[in-house]
Amino acid sequence: MKIVIVDDNQVNVVVVRSLVKQLPDCEAVEFTDPMQAVDWCLVNDPDLVVVDYMMPVLDGLAFIKMFRAYPGKEEIPILMVTASHESAVRYEALTVGANDFLTKPIDRTEFLARSRNMLALRKAQVALAYKAEVLAEDVYQANHSLSALERDTMFRMASWAEEYDPSLGQHVQRVCHYTRQIARKLHLPKDEQEALFEAAALHDVGKLLMPRELVQYRGEYSPDQRLAMQQHTVKGFEMFHTSPSKSLQLGALIAESHHEKFDGSGYPNGLAGQAIPLAARIVAVADVFDAMTSERPYRPAVSMDEALEYLYTQVGKHFDPDCVTAFAEDWKEICAIAERFSDDPQTPR
Repeated sequence: MKIVIVDDNQVNVVVVRSLVKQLPDCEAVEFTDPMQAVDWCLVNDPDLVVVDYMMPVLDGLAFIKMFRAYPGKEEIPILMVTASHESAVRYEALTVGANDFLTKPIDRTEFLARSRNMLALRKAQVALAYKAEVLAEDVYQANHSLSALERDTMFRMASWAEEYDPSLGQHVQRVCHYTRQIARKLHLPKDEQEALFEAAALHDVGKLLMPRELVQYRGEYSPDQRLAMQQHTVKGFEMFHTSPSKSLQLGALIAESHHEKFDGSGYPNGLAGQAIPLAARIVAVADVFDAMTSERPYRPAVSMDEALEYLYTQVGKHFDPDCVTAFAEDWKEICAIAERFSDDPQTPR
């Protein structure tokens, strides 16, 4: 353990050094210039500081104030050496951060006893800090593993939904990437962007609980069929809204509300404007755009430009104006996503 000795009198430094040698597993770091000691302590962590009060330029009190001001130096023990009559100095030293005192001339037994006590305290502090770091790392790893499990769950469910409705192709991948791009352009925090990217995969997960013949029906829905199919939003919400996972709860919210419309004419709850969760307003733009630009057995795809033009015609009606603006802000990236996750890489979209 490193014990810093700060005293402008070299004789006093030699005396304290000889005492430090009697402490097991300790080494002395000596300074007769208090400013040099401050500089050294700025980049190193001593285990104990023994500082004299009477020094020119920077006395012991000023040294302690400066030392304690550095981050991470708040708990390092300080032993100040004073003359026996300087009780006022002792009170002030306690106020600025000294832990204990020695009077001159230094008594060997007293020095060793006080130093051992403070070094034991320091060892306990270091051990506790190490345990806290280990615990923090364990918590981080556990959360990281949990996040990876949640992510895997969401994309597996999305994959099953795609298999349930083979016409979707790479729809989920494109919607997730479009969603993250919109969130980025809306300047949402990075962690929210990633959460939306993952949760958007569950937007159509409720289809897994719908009759297969209804999901795979390729004609125009009758009014009853359309009403029944709209229930996939409610089914998706019911699957995950009670989950303890925040990620799955967000996925449930998106599943329920991504077919709401900004003017209140959507389903299942007829929400309007800001009452629609932002996550669902974002996914609505991504989902409709991708649906329009994707080939389906019952209709051809439209071009990217045509789909974008449609989004603009529906600003304030179907879509949140801010979300459409954010979507179109980096058109080059949108086109790159469409190409990267194309169902048929040879077919321009």
